[in-house]
Amino acid sequence: MKTYDEINEKIASKKAVVLTAAEIIDYVDKKGVEKAAQEVDVVTTATFGPMCSSGCFINFGHSNPKIRITEAWIDDVLAYSGIAAVDLFIGATQLRHNDPANLDYPGEFRFGGGHVIEKLIAGEELQLFALSYGTDEYPRREIRTTFTINDLNQAIMVNPRNCYQNYNVAVNASNKPIYTYMGKLKPNMGNISYSSAGQLSPLLNDPFYKTIGIGTSVWLAGAHGHVYAEGTQHTSDVVRGINGVPEEGAGTLALTGDMKEMDAEFIRGVSLKGYGVSMAVGVGIPIPILNEEILKFTTIADRDIKAPVIDYSYDYPNKTGKTLATVTYEELKSGTVNILGKEIESSSMSSYEKALTIAGILKAEIEDGKFYLAKPFKKLPENQKMKSLSVKD
Repeated sequence: MKTYDEINEKIASKKAVVLTAAEIIDYVDKKGVEKAAQEVDVVTTATFGPMCSSGCFINFGHSNPKIRITEAWIDDVLAYSGIAAVDLFIGATQLRHNDPANLDYPGEFRFGGGHVIEKLIAGEELQLFALSYGTDEYPRREIRTTFTINDLNQAIMVNPRNCYQNYNVAVNASNKPIYTYMGKLKPNMGNISYSSAGQLSPLLNDPFYKTIGIGTSVWLAGAHGHVYAEGTQHTSDVVRGINGVPEEGAGTLALTGDMKEMDAEFIRGVSLKGYGVSMAVGVGIPIPILNEEILKFTTIADRDIKAPVIDYSYDYPNKTGKTLATVTYEELKSGTVNILGKEIESSSMSSYEKALTIAGILKAEIEDGKFYLAKPFKKLPENQKMKSLSVKD
């Protein structure tokens, strides 16, 4: 048994033994669980892919004369201004003003909130246009200016739902192509799309939330952030395999971090034809090896993780609950899977290579005494179901 304090002391003295979630599998095969649990202090997990439920709060400071912003656009992307005078929130999926969207189907969705956030983190210049009705203490009614992230007092990423614990695998069983947040799906199950880092993914390595909880330290696009709440749509009461790993979408995390510390390599605006805009987010989470049970969970391999195959032409939009099949991430990552007797080409919306890079960066930061663990002050909810919206007369 180890404690957070003991592991942090080893990190401070640069003596901590740290492995990535990819490395720990072979290490335990060679050493055995008991010895490996004694030797290894931390396992780093990571993921990189589109996470639509993301955004940021920014503060401009006051102009002279002052303005209480009631409407605002950043590079023509609408920002939410229903908070304090010069605070704004911009969401990753917000479209640019006058984007034709899907009026000319399928729309291109070339620019939106995720791209604005990427530009901010990259240090590029953006334009602010803001309006107000004017008040006695905030008399200014209009402002137009340019700014960079260095001109802001604060730029804080606040993502309500990141790091899905497993997810659907999407196919299209209809006879025409469809455009989804899982990419373009060819007719007659012509391709299959998934979005997960599999064996590297944080919550798949901690299926029962033994170490990842509210207050956990995370690596968020280069910044040292934390889990501030359960993620929206967090659902822990799901079908699980004998290894405890969910076989469908389950837990989620709400994450926050300082954008001024982030690297634009790990935050990317995403355009999804026929669907909209989003933002790819890079996240790394360390798992302290407190005991053998926690170590065993981190040895999960792609061959042990199953995901449901869903028809996105009918079953997904109509919430039928029907699953066509289940497949492992080992099968998905091979490039082809067999569904109902048909060989189908598979592709990923997330980047396993980027996730490996992030897990390696986090490993190095811990080994160098630059990243410490934080014990959660509250567990993520267990046995929690997800409610549906009831459409009432």
